[in-house]
Amino acid sequence: MKHEVWKAGLWMAVVTLVAGSGVAAFAAAPEPAPEGTNSFLDTFHNPTPWLSMGADFRFRTEYGENWMTLNDHHIDHEREYQRYRPRWWTKWTLGDDATINTRLTWEFRTWDEPRTQDVNFDNDEALFDWFNINLRNVGGMPLNLTLGRQDIVLGSRWLVFDGTPLDGSRTIYFDAARATYDWADASSKIDLIYVSQTAESDRWLEPLHDRDRAVTEQDENGLILYLTNKSLDSMQIEGFFIYKNDNPIDQPVTNMPNAWSRKAEIFTFGGGVSGMQGDSWKYRAEGAIQTGEKADITGDLSTGDMQDLEAYGALATLEYLFNDSHANATHVTFEYASGDDPDTDDNEQFDLLWGEWPRWSELLIYTASYETTPAELTNLIRLNVGHSFNLNKQWSFTADYHALWADETGSSSRYSISDDDKFRGDLFTAWAKFKFSSQLSGHLLGEYFVPGSYYEKDTNDAAFFLRVNVEYVF
Repeated sequence: MKHEVWKAGLWMAVVTLVAGSGVAAFAAAPEPAPEGTNSFLDTFHNPTPWLSMGADFRFRTEYGENWMTLNDHHIDHEREYQRYRPRWWTKWTLGDDATINTRLTWEFRTWDEPRTQDVNFDNDEALFDWFNINLRNVGGMPLNLTLGRQDIVLGSRWLVFDGTPLDGSRTIYFDAARATYDWADASSKIDLIYVSQTAESDRWLEPLHDRDRAVTEQDENGLILYLTNKSLDSMQIEGFFIYKNDNPIDQPVTNMPNAWSRKAEIFTFGGGVSGMQGDSWKYRAEGAIQTGEKADITGDLSTGDMQDLEAYGALATLEYLFNDSHANATHVTFEYASGDDPDTDDNEQFDLLWGEWPRWSELLIYTASYETTPAELTNLIRLNVGHSFNLNKQWSFTADYHALWADETGSSSRYSISDDDKFRGDLFTAWAKFKFSSQLSGHLLGEYFVPGSYYEKDTNDAAFFLRVNVEYVF
């Protein structure tokens, strides 16, 4: 029976993708729906004037080697599993300017590898990743308030996007209060956000079939002030201040070592610019400095000595748009996240705050977990060049090359790391994305990583990652 479950799912996905043009044609000019179908969907989406709802389903099969080991001979070097994520959301209208929004999410998995995986089916837990009230035009002003569990996306998602990094892409929620003021006279928008996040998801709402799993590494409180200004032609200017206070958990959880939980108080000041130059050049650049303090990683992370924090980060992308019928575009990206200098008593390693997600690599978020935590891709210098284009109305393709360095020599709980070489390696990625209709979409993803001299020879074997993803919106 080994591999039969994922192979069935994979073949279903591949058949769907290979039939692309036919599916697209079907989606563009569908056969008449069976009598009553539209009526059923209309009733499902809007059962009453004051309630609307929807649902979606995502299937993923992922396979690869050495994501977490960089060693062909490690017993866990091979990974192979399937992810199934249904979601159901509702919007309850309380009045012209008030709604309650909920979304119930469940992701379960089937496993084939690694060998040490002790179960083949993990039904996990279901939880609400939206549960909030949204108030618009508060006090007759252009002020919106969202109170409760919600998604928050700021800027390019560099530092604020994923409040729950430990559950992968199952959820990205924040338990937060957000006020957004649309200052139209100044072509500006001001966001003020208070975050109160706990490592476990049961602080406000108990998950169904609670598994005592952490969704983030520690209890987190924070304050975000984010200003966006569009008063200049073809340019957007952003400025932000982010305060984040981390407090380690003392209770056991089932999906992470408590050593990932670290005490810290971080003040981040930064800004960015983005826009167009002419019809073809698109740009974005942002940077940040950090101060505060963090627990010394060599000691007790919850009660040990605190180190002064002084860190820097920057991210810049320049893209050329060919403006042709296939939307060809070439981009170059530079990223810098300072590393900790081992020769000082301070901590110089840049903290990604709520930006721990696979922004440019799915494979390396796992590799990072043995230097920092999953998706905390810091102590990094990255140079990227890539190209994207549309094959047709349904398919698009993107290919990227990333040259990677460490800013400082580091340490790892699993890998043998050089004490003088800083070249992390070469990463090649390719995405083929499809959108056959407003309901059916997905992608194929492949990544290949060739470790550099930063990793010494017993843990420097090449790694690869493959994924088939299909999503359907009801």
